Amino acid sequence: MFKLLVIYISLLTCSPGEELYAHYGHTAIRLQDTEAKVDWCFNYGTFSFEESNFYGKFVRGETYYQLSVETTEEFLSDYAEEHRAVYEQRLNLTDEQARAMRDALLKNCRRENRSYLYNFVYDNCATRPYYLIKDVLGEELHSTYQGWEGKTYREFIRHYTRKNTVTDFMINMLFGKRADQPMRGEQRLFLPEELMNYMSKVRLANGERLVREENTGVFAIRPTRWWEHIGTYLVLAALLLTGLSYRDARRGRMSKAADIVMGSVYLLVIGLVIFLVYFSIHPMVGWNWRLLVFPALWLVFRWGSYRLFTFRSRNGESYSPTMNNV
Repeated sequence: MFKLLVIYISLLTCSPGEELYAHYGHTAIRLQDTEAKVDWCFNYGTFSFEESNFYGKFVRGETYYQLSVETTEEFLSDYAEEHRAVYEQRLNLTDEQARAMRDALLKNCRRENRSYLYNFVYDNCATRPYYLIKDVLGEELHSTYQGWEGKTYREFIRHYTRKNTVTDFMINMLFGKRADQPMRGEQRLFLPEELMNYMSKVRLANGERLVREENTGVFAIRPTRWWEHIGTYLVLAALLLTGLSYRDARRGRMSKAADIVMGSVYLLVIGLVIFLVYFSIHPMVGWNWRLLVFPALWLVFRWGSYRLFTFRSRNGESYSPTMNNV
């Protein structure tokens, strides 16, 4: 005879949003206790910009997130306002396991337990629910879902930041060799969509599915608009530098302002990378060839075009006498 459960536990997966931190989606846990008449969402992705020295800690990788609780109605309302889908997977737990899950969540909500050192790849809003479920079940979770198995962290992350956007370019510039390592098994589960798909195919030791009921979908990644494409800004920068070189060649001397600006920007980028590599705890940051884009652009379109225009001017191929007297 079917036994009516008192406590239901669900995994909630939210589709991507417009803000950078929301590009990857979100994961939360839903607790429905029919006996206590509560319907709560436990959210491991809460942080506050008002925290003391927030941005300094963020740059160093020392951002602390918190487990927060709100009613499911409030949670769903917030995501509906942002036009973001919320998918639900109800877990196949016994009453005893569901109570253990509830007790673990309530314990983690205590003031002394609610904060944790956030890490985008190793410890975030998706990995916390996964390992909590795994601990409660007391067994390894094996899934037939392969997904991004064997792909690199860089490839995985670029899918959600949208390839060749300015954001994608900047993140790739900061990522080092560690980001090019292939992901295996549980390493893939730091991104909510991958966790949702992985859990959907998990079989327990008794052969039953971990997810008893589900409403899932595919994350819709918005296409890159032309003004978001890094190529747009590289072309504009190249045209600007070439135009400056053309003007300088006509004047017979190179202006220093553009070189100072470009050099300053590059030094700032290098300084940021040095700081992140040696003084932060961000795991993926490191040196890579993309850092050569700035000096290459400068040399080719600034110095190269200036030398070309100067050479043509000296040989009388570019400017008429009238133009030279302007």
